[in-house]
Amino acid sequence: MKQSLFFRSLAAISLILLLITISGCNGLSSPNSLMGISGTRKQPGAAIFVSQQAPVMISMLVNPDKLQALESEGELSKLKTSLLANTGLDYKQDIQPWLGDEITLAVTTQDIDRDSSNGQQPGYFMALATKNPEKSHEFVNLLFSKRAIAGSNLITEQYKGIKLISDSQQVDPKSKIQNSLAGASIGDDFVLFANDPKVLREAINNVQAPDVNITTSSKYQEIVKQIPKGALATAFLNLPNIAQWQGLQLPEPAIYDSEIVSLVLSKKGLLAETSLLAQAETAPPQEQLSQPVEALKYIPASAGLAITGTNLSSLSNSNLTQVWQQLKVAMSSSEKDVVSNLVRPVVDAQTGSELDLKADIFSWVQGEYAIGLLPRSEQANPDFVFVVEKTETTPAGISHLDEIASLKGLSLHSFDVDKQKISAWTQLKATKFTDPQQREKYAIEAKVSGVHISQGNYEIFASNLETMNEVLNAKNNSLMSDRQFKNSIAAIPQPNQGYVYLDWEKSREILESQIPILRLAEILAKPIFENLRSLTISSYDNDTEIFKSGVFFQLGK
Repeated sequence: MKQSLFFRSLAAISLILLLITISGCNGLSSPNSLMGISGTRKQPGAAIFVSQQAPVMISMLVNPDKLQALESEGELSKLKTSLLANTGLDYKQDIQPWLGDEITLAVTTQDIDRDSSNGQQPGYFMALATKNPEKSHEFVNLLFSKRAIAGSNLITEQYKGIKLISDSQQVDPKSKIQNSLAGASIGDDFVLFANDPKVLREAINNVQAPDVNITTSSKYQEIVKQIPKGALATAFLNLPNIAQWQGLQLPEPAIYDSEIVSLVLSKKGLLAETSLLAQAETAPPQEQLSQPVEALKYIPASAGLAITGTNLSSLSNSNLTQVWQQLKVAMSSSEKDVVSNLVRPVVDAQTGSELDLKADIFSWVQGEYAIGLLPRSEQANPDFVFVVEKTETTPAGISHLDEIASLKGLSLHSFDVDKQKISAWTQLKATKFTDPQQREKYAIEAKVSGVHISQGNYEIFASNLETMNEVLNAKNNSLMSDRQFKNSIAAIPQPNQGYVYLDWEKSREILESQIPILRLAEILAKPIFENLRSLTISSYDNDTEIFKSGVFFQLGK
């Protein structure tokens, strides 16, 4: 059964509030209007109520009224009205006068009564900071008075000096929604709600008993230091407990067991920064870069997706791969790496051969690299560009690709185009036709499966001549000179380990075909995706105990 209608309404407001208001940033007359919007707390104060065993805790660290100033079309006001429609409450009159600068939500336990034989009912907890204790106390009484009038049987109890109010479990026969609720006012700081009084009793115990709440955990104390200044919201995840709750699997042993995600608003968009705390020895990080690689100057601005960094040969032995493998095993029991998953279908379709990307390409790329996928409206698969910095391993790597092409029946040919020497892997095919004199004749056609060219200190590979021509003429129209790209990477801390850059409009179809769960994310975070211009992913920091990465959402219409 689902949690209380009121509890669900407040939770929905809290979770969706950031998405709706932030997506309205593009409606502001001045980008500088965003700079005053930031969290007022370094970390969630309500964490003292949450057990160390809680799977997840999410906190918004800013008053909703500050975010409402970002609305462009009153979306948040409509949301509040619709979600509270069946509760008999009015946000502006009943909640706004006392609501402070924090709203914390938590799943406190996988099963409230810890008895799996009667099914599992997670414990849901909410803490709302108050700036007017008298008003917030009145609100709790008003809320339960309305529920009593609606037919609920109220239960009042004193627990360790605190008044708890709850109502007996009632189920709407039509919606099957469990309409039970428990609430309490805690001093001058917080108003608490839960879907069962047992959850509130445990929350109070967590404050009073030493070494029980999450703030006393050494893991939490370490990872909470990573919350950036001015974060609007944070989420703390206990990964083993989340996996158990959701029936997922983690590798044995799991390298990372705790995670904190922080949201920071800037005049360019929204940065979601993630820090993963390791519980075991990790692989070394990828080489750090203090500026974008020069290889990007050969990626046309028309690219919908670009992946760039250095030393692909060390990727499989890095902490980045460890993180990805843990995520993939948890979500789908698959250990494919992210680069291969995105690039392989395109390369296989273009070349007609199933390359082992790790062995055939990644193993010899020791310098800079840049990969670009260029969508084409007239074909299902995008074209690709692959740029690698020349190192001592490059000649042997290219020779190996030539051998693979030969085994697949392809021939290597060289020719000049605009005084540029280009090498191509081709397959010759004879086509018979009849001329006007009724004589049978044959034409030789060459199907190009890939071309490459040497340019300065780089070797460039492309899916066909047309794409290579675009590359060679991209001097003033490369991704490196593109304003949207420059704005996106400017929000990522430096030094970093490179970027995965997505032009959302151009790459959306590519991503949806390769990552089916993305469609669900688009529904859940519709306000952001409707206004999303680009998405940039990067990892950074040399700390071997904490893996830090960021996702920057560049918003605007």
